[in-house]
Amino acid sequence: MTVKHLGDSANNRKREKASCPLCDTTQGLEILPAANGKAYFSCSQCYLAFLHPDHYLTREQERSFYATHNNSIEDLGYVQYLQQLTTPLLTLLPRQNRHQLHALDYGCGPGPTLHTLLENEGIRCDNFDPLFADHPITPPYDIITATECFEHFHRPADELEKITGLLNEQGFLAVMTNRWKDPAQFFNWHYTRDPTHVVFMHDKTIAFIAKRFRLAPVWQDEKRVVIFQRSN
Repeated sequence: MTVKHLGDSANNRKREKASCPLCDTTQGLEILPAANGKAYFSCSQCYLAFLHPDHYLTREQERSFYATHNNSIEDLGYVQYLQQLTTPLLTLLPRQNRHQLHALDYGCGPGPTLHTLLENEGIRCDNFDPLFADHPITPPYDIITATECFEHFHRPADELEKITGLLNEQGFLAVMTNRWKDPAQFFNWHYTRDPTHVVFMHDKTIAFIAKRFRLAPVWQDEKRVVIFQRSN
């Protein structure tokens, strides 16, 4: 699908100066037209879609926007949403030794909820968020969750390097982030309407991440959840 719009010339100029924030390439970047008129690109190497940094919010603007989210353990709809990740994750964890496991909810946001769901299963869980829960962390972790977090990473390669460095050997990284499919879907995708969303995973991005960061995908759905296990 080829869609022309008024921003194409400006976006072409931005493409000449852009680099993929996951694999760092400056080659093979394609314009992804979007209804909001912002400059998005897709990478032909890792298949990440990303927003040009010119459109990033400031840190304080991000904080203000995140603070409008009213997620909590009392919100049944939000709990059910998170269970799309916790249900398959728990099937990978033997019930008999869950009390020995140590988890980290990375990017827990202003209303930490997932740690409660894990602790209800006997799993000790820490919270971390650079804006709302900048607590000391105590690795290594057996489980790290990143729910609705990846899409906010300005430098996803750096974040994934940090996160995987916190994992035990054979530990699990469970990621929830909506995946883009093709330019037609991306053009008016609701996920791009959130101004804090700057990078977007594709199904093929999963394989790139697995290879680069020594992770094995052990479970994924068709839309937003993928669970990796750290490999030697």
